Amino acid sequence: MSLNSLWYLYLLECQDGSLYTGITTDVDRRFAEHLGGKGARYTRSHPPRCLLASAPVGSRSNALKAELALKALPRAEKLTAILSLASQRGE
Repeated sequence: MSLNSLWYLYLLECQDGSLYTGITTDVDRRFAEHLGGKGARYTRSHPPRCLLASAPVGSRSNALKAELALKALPRAEKLTAILSLASQRGE
């Protein structure tokens, strides 16, 4: 993986209705890892239902900051924020 890789912020809906926020350089690969039980500890115990949205956020540093900010929001605001970010970026 290159140091200059484009990082993405993504939001999953889990089978129990909860949301999971993460970052990656390859959204499809990471979602497949979550589905296969190889993702985060949270998604091993709360299997994902679907990928709700993803948005490019630039560097790893930007991605970590965006992830922290998104995780701090209430559920409804998380959905609004990432969908807005994705539409601004043309996703």
